[in-house]
Amino acid sequence: MVKLTIDGTPIEVENGTTIMKAAASIGTPIPHLCYMKGLNEIAACRVCAVEVEGIDRLVPACDNVVKDGMVIKTNSPKVRESRRVNVELILSQHNGECTSCVRSGNCPLQTLANDLNIIDDNPYRKDIPLNHWNMAAPLIKDNTKCIKCMRCVQVCDKIQGMNIWDISGTGGHTSVDVSYNREIMGSDCSFCGQCITHCPTGALRERDDTKKVYEALADHSKVVIAQVAPAVRAAWCEDFGIPRDDKSEGLMVAALKRIGFDYVFDTNFGADMTIMEEANEFLHQLSDPEHHKFPMFTSCCPAWVRFLKSQFPELTGQLSTTKSPHQMFGATIKSYFAELMGINPKDIFVVSIMPCLAKKAEAALPNQNDACGEPDVDVSLTTREMNRMIRTDHIIPKILKPDVFDKPLGIASGAGQIFGVTGGVMEAALRTAYFKVTGKNPEPDAFREVRGQKGWKEATFEMNGKKLNIAVVSGLTNARNLIQDLVKGKVNYDFVEVMACPGGCSGGGGLPIHDDYNLTEEHGEMLYGLDLKNAIRYSHENPGVLKLYEDYFGEPLSEKAEKLLHTDHFGWDMP
Repeated sequence: MVKLTIDGTPIEVENGTTIMKAAASIGTPIPHLCYMKGLNEIAACRVCAVEVEGIDRLVPACDNVVKDGMVIKTNSPKVRESRRVNVELILSQHNGECTSCVRSGNCPLQTLANDLNIIDDNPYRKDIPLNHWNMAAPLIKDNTKCIKCMRCVQVCDKIQGMNIWDISGTGGHTSVDVSYNREIMGSDCSFCGQCITHCPTGALRERDDTKKVYEALADHSKVVIAQVAPAVRAAWCEDFGIPRDDKSEGLMVAALKRIGFDYVFDTNFGADMTIMEEANEFLHQLSDPEHHKFPMFTSCCPAWVRFLKSQFPELTGQLSTTKSPHQMFGATIKSYFAELMGINPKDIFVVSIMPCLAKKAEAALPNQNDACGEPDVDVSLTTREMNRMIRTDHIIPKILKPDVFDKPLGIASGAGQIFGVTGGVMEAALRTAYFKVTGKNPEPDAFREVRGQKGWKEATFEMNGKKLNIAVVSGLTNARNLIQDLVKGKVNYDFVEVMACPGGCSGGGGLPIHDDYNLTEEHGEMLYGLDLKNAIRYSHENPGVLKLYEDYFGEPLSEKAEKLLHTDHFGWDMP
């Protein structure tokens, strides 16, 4: 233990504790911009600098540990002046049009400038950097708002292993840009969006597609349909101070209907369809091992699919051919539902509300337009975009009467709910595969070994006498490590689930942003809770899905199912 004094208060903390953490232990927050625990501890912004007796210069609190006898001042006149100067210098190269910024009201730089009472003219000359960017890309980088904190570089390098971002220029002209002098659409970016959720300002954001949705809503010839992914219901309410409970889902549906959507469906229905197809596809491959390579990889995460095609294209053929749930659902809406309701599918406008922005790129692919020759999903919005639409329409969700998803495509099983958390796809698929092989349901939680936030999980299950080696990974660095071990023959699996975002969709790059804390685990726990409460916990027992197959698709892997619900990953290049 180390004894020291912070702002006149004697304290005792463990050896190796940073000054910032020691101060926080007595309720003294030290402001910072670049620091992020375990990821970015490089003291780039210098906003966290404090005064230590006996040391002439100020000391960054984020990457310096306490020493016995230290006397620290976190808010002395010298510290306040330095902090103010540092923030003013940052602001001199920052586009301060906060009123039109997506992070206004949720921006650490804005908060810090207000806290430091920086209200007068900045004494430093404004020198806003130029910004050149392809605004059609799903991921937008606004160099005029970048504070060069390096968080995007660190999360992309350390967590995702993609090295998309790097420093360019020198001195006052230093900036963060796409590495190797590439354009974003010419890079191998997976569009996972983790750089956005780790950015402290509005320098990184998703392409805003809400205008397209409003145009469709205003077109009375269009039937506008929303579908909502499982992870969205676990997180959307955080922007409105609504508890994450059973009512939040109904309030979300009510808000979407108030916006003007004609139908609001549950993408979990699409997840149940995905399981019907993917579980049967896996069993089909197991029955004919001579003609199939293993493992079979899940294909419901478009960021992961982009990653595999760019990094390990030789393994593309081992991806499941099933479309992702929202694309599968979009194709069903523009075929089965259109016929059922007597609507021309070209008059239907499908909006997917998702926890990620890779779905934006996926929806634009030419292999995702099988229902009527037009995109199966017209627009994919992030959760943040949906929340902005709710605010734009001056809707106060918590005072609405909760509503329910529309039928007949609104029924979902508990297995569909857990698609939003790492391991959920695998668990749902194994529940149905077990039934198909044995003729009886396993215990709903029989495959719980694949649960948890660990980035790489392994399990072995026996199914009708056959041993299955299973792996679940989340985060692209873990995916890369797993594939490299597969190629080297160090590991052997039959079925592998991969999610690009750490923790799966419940940690998606399109969810609400919380600068200093991560709610991925809490989102996942809510989805497991919904699974537990659901009267239907198996995709193959969803009555709506069974009716759909009976009336339209016939059976999984049928000719019609192959045409509308599956895709050829070889038939397109990444946009």
